[in-house]
Amino acid sequence: MGISTALVTGPTAGIGRSFAHQLAGRGHDLVLVARDAERLEAEAANLRRRHGVEVEVLVADLADRAQLATVESRLADPDRPVDLLVNNAGFGLKGRFLDNDVEDEQAMLDVLVVAVMRLSHAALSAMSQRGRGGVINVSSVAAFLPRGTYSAAKSWVNSFGEWAAQEYRADGITVTTLCPGFTRTEFHERMEVGRDSAPAFLWLDADELVRQALKDHDAGKVLSVPGAQYKVVAGVTRVVPTRLLQKFQSLGRR
Repeated sequence: MGISTALVTGPTAGIGRSFAHQLAGRGHDLVLVARDAERLEAEAANLRRRHGVEVEVLVADLADRAQLATVESRLADPDRPVDLLVNNAGFGLKGRFLDNDVEDEQAMLDVLVVAVMRLSHAALSAMSQRGRGGVINVSSVAAFLPRGTYSAAKSWVNSFGEWAAQEYRADGITVTTLCPGFTRTEFHERMEVGRDSAPAFLWLDADELVRQALKDHDAGKVLSVPGAQYKVVAGVTRVVPTRLLQKFQSLGRR
């Protein structure tokens, strides 16, 4: 039985928006989760019009535990099964650790780690009972690099995803961790970071990387690293000492 309904967090821009449109293009109904109600409703209407699929919207700030719980409940609902969870929502902070307000650091951790853990728990519980399903966790190549709490959070996502992929494969569930690099989206604009903050060859196209991610997920791959340049980066980080890698932590923050 193919996937019929996908839940995507952060679907109003960038990678999340591309996931929503490509999944709708495959004929999947959608549940969209974001905190901006106006943008969420506009995107839902666009998807219904362009792809003719059913689109449900859930307005929720994933850094708020009560609002996060509503999304968990939706994933756990046995009468309206979600067959694919795309944990995409996230944001970064431009400053270094001590330059950021600790509450902003906490909010980022809540979205990048706590929300991913709790939504995955809800989804995997329901999928295990049904004997099928999938999870795509959007991590980052930053997970392989020493770049403060953002990288630490994404390292957790990688570790969790690789474990979950093996743990639940026998239950008919595919878990793929997507590790994109610099991507032309609103992510860096919200951080007030320019496109000249990293060399041009490092920037990826969101639609192309999502196509690759879905292809890798279909193939049952545990890790998806789009772009030859980032496959090299991921490999190099395994042999270069941390103290040398740390010299590049300002890349993409200017």
